[in-house]
Amino acid sequence: MSLQERAKAAAKNIEGKIEEAVGNITNDSSKQAEGQAKQVEAEVRNASEDVKDRAKDVAETVKEKAKNVAESVKNKAKDVKNAID
Repeated sequence: MSLQERAKAAAKNIEGKIEEAVGNITNDSSKQAEGQAKQVEAEVRNASEDVKDRAKDVAETVKEKAKNVAESVKNKAKDVKNAID
Protein backbone atom coordinates (compact mmCIF):
# COMPACT_ATOMS: atom_id res chain seq x y z
CA MET A 1 0.00 0.00 0.00
CA SER A 2 1.35 3.35 -0.96
CA LEU A 3 0.61 5.71 1.88
CA GLN A 4 1.44 8.62 -0.41
CA GLU A 5 -1.18 7.52 -2.96
CA ARG A 6 -3.76 7.01 -0.21
CA ALA A 7 -3.04 10.52 1.06
CA LYS A 8 -3.44 11.95 -2.44
CA ALA A 9 -6.78 10.16 -2.77
CA ALA A 10 -7.95 11.53 0.58
CA ALA A 11 -6.93 15.05 -0.43
CA LYS A 12 -8.74 14.68 -3.76
CA ASN A 13 -11.85 13.47 -1.94
CA ILE A 14 -11.81 16.45 0.44
CA GLU A 15 -11.22 18.81 -2.47
CA GLY A 16 -14.20 17.28 -4.24
CA LYS A 17 -16.45 17.53 -1.20
CA ILE A 18 -15.56 21.20 -0.77
CA GLU A 19 -16.10 21.95 -4.44
CA GLU A 20 -19.44 20.16 -4.41
CA ALA A 21 -20.50 22.07 -1.27
CA VAL A 22 -19.56 25.39 -2.90
CA GLY A 23 -21.61 24.37 -5.91
CA ASN A 24 -24.55 23.53 -3.67
CA ILE A 25 -24.33 26.88 -1.87
CA THR A 26 -24.00 28.90 -5.07
CA ASN A 27 -26.42 26.76 -7.08
CA ASP A 28 -23.61 26.13 -9.58
CA SER A 29 -24.28 22.72 -11.09
CA SER A 30 -20.94 22.77 -12.87
CA LYS A 31 -19.07 23.09 -9.56
CA GLN A 32 -21.27 20.38 -8.05
CA ALA A 33 -20.43 18.03 -10.92
CA GLU A 34 -16.72 18.83 -10.76
CA GLY A 35 -16.73 18.14 -7.03
CA GLN A 36 -18.52 14.85 -7.51
CA ALA A 37 -16.09 13.88 -10.27
CA LYS A 38 -13.14 14.51 -7.94
CA GLN A 39 -14.75 12.31 -5.30
CA VAL A 40 -15.15 9.53 -7.86
CA GLU A 41 -11.51 9.98 -8.85
CA ALA A 42 -10.55 9.56 -5.20
CA GLU A 43 -12.58 6.34 -5.01
CA VAL A 44 -10.86 5.03 -8.13
CA ARG A 45 -7.43 5.85 -6.68
CA ASN A 46 -8.29 3.97 -3.50
CA ALA A 47 -9.62 1.02 -5.48
CA SER A 48 -6.40 0.99 -7.49
CA GLU A 49 -4.37 0.83 -4.28
CA ASP A 50 -6.61 -1.98 -3.02
CA VAL A 51 -5.91 -3.95 -6.20
CA LYS A 52 -2.16 -3.37 -5.82
CA ASP A 53 -2.29 -4.53 -2.20
CA ARG A 54 -4.23 -7.66 -3.15
CA ALA A 55 -1.82 -8.42 -6.00
CA LYS A 56 1.10 -8.20 -3.58
CA ASP A 57 -0.67 -10.58 -1.21
CA VAL A 58 -1.34 -13.07 -4.01
CA ALA A 59 2.25 -12.85 -5.26
CA GLU A 60 3.56 -13.49 -1.75
CA THR A 61 1.26 -16.50 -1.37
CA VAL A 62 2.35 -17.92 -4.74
CA LYS A 63 6.01 -17.37 -3.84
CA GLU A 64 5.59 -19.19 -0.53
CA LYS A 65 3.72 -22.10 -2.13
CA ALA A 66 6.37 -22.41 -4.87
CA LYS A 67 9.06 -22.48 -2.22
CA ASN A 68 7.20 -25.24 -0.38
CA VAL A 69 6.77 -27.28 -3.58
CA ALA A 70 10.46 -26.88 -4.45
CA GLU A 71 11.44 -28.03 -0.97
CA SER A 72 9.10 -31.02 -1.23
CA VAL A 73 10.52 -32.01 -4.62
CA LYS A 74 14.04 -31.69 -3.27
CA ASN A 75 13.20 -33.94 -0.32
CA LYS A 76 11.54 -36.52 -2.58
CA ALA A 77 14.59 -36.51 -4.84
CA LYS A 78 16.81 -37.18 -1.83
CA ASP A 79 14.53 -40.01 -0.74
CA VAL A 80 14.67 -41.59 -4.20
CA LYS A 81 18.45 -41.22 -4.34
CA ASN A 82 18.83 -42.81 -0.92
CA ALA A 83 16.51 -45.66 -1.92
CA ILE A 84 18.62 -46.34 -5.01
CA ASP A 85 21.92 -46.22 -3.15
